[in-house]
Amino acid sequence: MPLLDMSKPLDIDNQVPRVRFVEIEPELAGQRVDNYLIRECRGVPKSHIYKAIRGGQVRVNKGRVSSDYRLQSGDLLRIPPMRLAQRDETLPVPPAVFPIVYEDQYLLVIDKPQGVAVHGGSGVSFGVIEQLRAARPAERFLELAHRLDRDTSGLLIVARRRNALVELHDMFREGRVDKFYQALVVGDWVNDRQHIRDPLLRWMTASGERRVKVHPEGKASHTVINLLARYGRYSLLEADLKTGRTHQIRVHLANLGFSIVGDDKYGSDQVREHFVRLGFKRMFLHSSRLQMNHPITGERLELSAPLPAECQEVLRSLEKAA
Repeated sequence: MPLLDMSKPLDIDNQVPRVRFVEIEPELAGQRVDNYLIRECRGVPKSHIYKAIRGGQVRVNKGRVSSDYRLQSGDLLRIPPMRLAQRDETLPVPPAVFPIVYEDQYLLVIDKPQGVAVHGGSGVSFGVIEQLRAARPAERFLELAHRLDRDTSGLLIVARRRNALVELHDMFREGRVDKFYQALVVGDWVNDRQHIRDPLLRWMTASGERRVKVHPEGKASHTVINLLARYGRYSLLEADLKTGRTHQIRVHLANLGFSIVGDDKYGSDQVREHFVRLGFKRMFLHSSRLQMNHPITGERLELSAPLPAECQEVLRSLEKAA
């Protein structure tokens, strides 16, 4: 049982900030610590929660954790004092309806637009998951099964039951979900099929921005690239993710000299500005296909989302110019 009841909203007028300890119950296991704190510490700005995690004030079993740590049954979570939002600071999350690719009682798969974060935090007040919860207030459980970068569009899985979420996490970790992305890159890609196994290491810039680089001390990473089409000095590729590292496709391709069009972290500023002048103001990376067995029923699922209209228009323009 929890050492402190966190099931009720905090009283903004009367609650005195203090250190609190919560023992994680079995039914709450498997969710990220940041998502747990965001949902349970209602009234606390997300920026304060992420700052507390980064600063080591949030601890699990007396140790520091990152925001993506997944809580386990029996974990002892330390929640530090955090300033509550004043009533005029708390803004309602606008509900949003996203294109649904698949839905049943266990899963919701949407086609996420580019430019929308999957969740709030790190300077973003809210994301897809918060907007889905606002649009579906009767839903008792909605949790992200995985992530997409804010600038990446396409298929995103949301779990509607905890047993589905736990199984999906296992499936992603064990490589039982086949994820395919389409990317337009700068350069004339040669091989029809190529394996990239460069290890990836996360690091922080002086300004605190998260980046990834190929490094011998990085985590093992594997991307399979299939050539889809050539457009002169550009190539359309399909990336089959065998591991799920942060920015994996972007860094693997950029490291080989084939940066993704519109990538503002690892790509060419000159290329990005050229496409912006043409009206294309995003990164050309799209989660186009998912293949997996249903986490509960075992049914084989093969889901797809077409390239967004602006990406299709870019390809038509390149084809005419080639």
